[in-house]
Amino acid sequence: MDLVFLLKKVVNKLEKLKIPYMVTGGIAVSFWGLPRTTHDVDIVVKIREEDKNRVIRAFGKEFYISEKAVTEAIKNQFTFNIVHYKSGLKIDFWLAKETDFGDLEFKRRQKRKVFGKEIYFISPEDLILEKLLWFKESQSTRHLEDTEGIIKISKPDLDYIKNWAKKHSTIEILNGILKKERKDFVI
Repeated sequence: MDLVFLLKKVVNKLEKLKIPYMVTGGIAVSFWGLPRTTHDVDIVVKIREEDKNRVIRAFGKEFYISEKAVTEAIKNQFTFNIVHYKSGLKIDFWLAKETDFGDLEFKRRQKRKVFGKEIYFISPEDLILEKLLWFKESQSTRHLEDTEGIIKISKPDLDYIKNWAKKHSTIEILNGILKKERKDFVI
């Protein structure tokens, strides 16, 4: 079983449960930017306490899922994962942020036909903003490389990104990337 098959399986379950979702992480980076290797699937979800038991039942037969981890993730608006028993592949569920930006990300998600299925993806602009925040926290250059690729391939709305980057205190990081991008295109 590969990640694409697993992604479609998980998205089908989320849609059946009527759980709002959007794909993010390495798969979204490969969709909006340059292809890269990833070993898991990252999905932002809107799961509430009242959804918990339905989610556990829906995934419990084919995936390892910890009730405690789901409960803690809902309580702390963080993350939990499930692991497919047969393949060992992992899905990370990130709980949607209950903030103005988190709400806007969900409103801006984009449904695209990919892998033969309509799937919701984080917008390229919001993916860039998330990558800037992750870089600010982790200093991992992978996030900068991902951001550069998304800018080159998707030609996102830079005004929107700059506005939020100022609010997130990541504007200097963004400006450094954009300055590098301009140098890369000079002939």
